[in-house]
Amino acid sequence: MNLTLKIWRQPDAVTAGAIHTYQLADVSPDMSFLEMLDVLNEQLNDQGEEPVAFEHDCREGICGSCGLMINGEAHGPEVTTTCQLHMRSFKDGDTITIEPWRSEGFPVIKDLVVDRSAFDRIIQQGGFVSVNTGAAPEAHSVPVPKEDADRAFNVATCIACGACVAACPNGSASLFMGAKITHLGLLPQGQPERDSRVVNMVAQHDAEGFGGCTNIGACTASCPKEIPLDVISQLNKDLRTAIRHGH
Repeated sequence: MNLTLKIWRQPDAVTAGAIHTYQLADVSPDMSFLEMLDVLNEQLNDQGEEPVAFEHDCREGICGSCGLMINGEAHGPEVTTTCQLHMRSFKDGDTITIEPWRSEGFPVIKDLVVDRSAFDRIIQQGGFVSVNTGAAPEAHSVPVPKEDADRAFNVATCIACGACVAACPNGSASLFMGAKITHLGLLPQGQPERDSRVVNMVAQHDAEGFGGCTNIGACTASCPKEIPLDVISQLNKDLRTAIRHGH
């Protein structure tokens, strides 16, 4: 395939960025999207140009670091991570626009790389349980209903990639927060800090500049792990309960 790539280039966090256009020939449909960017960067290196900076790690769809806006869609046209998107999803002659996540909470570092440490700070405010660690407890010492265990596992698959924020017109991270709050709220270990957890995480979310949720649903539609929208309902329910309890 021969492609036209329109890519956001920004040398650093303070310098204004712009879209640059590149031509790339002989792209195999079996390449992953990131492999295609690797080929482009090899071409740029050969031409003495600065390669495009983009973030990645596992390239297996499990770490969430590879997020990009592709033709205006978080992670591109398929429900998967960018690293698991393949060029067979595009056609010969296509023009592909590639941009970083767009959110006040995810400032651009360089080109397509954004700072997602806001998610880390939200987790630090309550996305954990305070327990003394040591030898693993006996599996049946704290019974958990299977329905709760299954749902907790399913929502815990969130990889904190930030696609929900990038897709949301409000730039809300409520799906990410709702997944963590629902996960811990379903398990006995999460109960002692349940009220303080939701209050502190929501406060940090707002302080980071993320927007509020208006239930548009773009977040769950773009989520590569298909986290359901009802985790946001659980988030709001837990927050109201915590406020009633005086937190």
